[in-house]
Amino acid sequence: MAVELHLPDLPEVPISLGPAPGGPPRRPQPWHLRLRDALSTYLPLLLMALLALSTWWLVKHTPALPPAPASTEVRREADYTMSQFAIERFDRGGKLRVRVDGERLRHFPDTDRYEIDGARIRAIAADGQVTLAVAERALANGDISELQLHGGARVSSTGARGEALEMRSEFLHAFLVTERVRTHLPVQVTAGADELQAAGLEYDHGQRRLDLKGRLRARLAAPAAAAVAP
Repeated sequence: MAVELHLPDLPEVPISLGPAPGGPPRRPQPWHLRLRDALSTYLPLLLMALLALSTWWLVKHTPALPPAPASTEVRREADYTMSQFAIERFDRGGKLRVRVDGERLRHFPDTDRYEIDGARIRAIAADGQVTLAVAERALANGDISELQLHGGARVSSTGARGEALEMRSEFLHAFLVTERVRTHLPVQVTAGADELQAAGLEYDHGQRRLDLKGRLRARLAAPAAAAVAP
């Protein structure tokens, strides 16, 4: 049996396939519109490229972190102390060169130095010359060849003519091996019957030379009158 299918009539829809042949040509867009369209298309890609490049530059030029400090850092603490002590140093021939007495001593291993309260020092030079020094506090190196005397410092020795020589200051720096004494603070020197005051000094016992620094005040003893023959 034959079946017939009837479809309803559909409205006609015009379809455009471009300008009709022979029509007027399409006008190109202005350059600023084309630039806008290009930027809107490629701007996200450019931003991502710039972000990646800046991240690489920062990673390459970021300074490295400093190394962590070693855990073996030496702490400035005394490893031993002594009270009412005496230390003696001898030369290779067994002769006594330095004796240090004091009320209290502290030794610091990080610098191998001593801090001495109520220091009293007796140094004997190779020629037998004896130098005495006292101070409220002294700093000495490990072999006690260098002493920094603080507070009521006093060093006594013998001058070029064999007269008693004494230097007094709030600070005296004594070098026992080279037999030198110096200070940059006001100092008072007694040489025999003469008294001198200066802003500092340099004393070289080996050369028997005393250099006084700055303004100088002196009180010199009158020379003894010569005997008159009858």
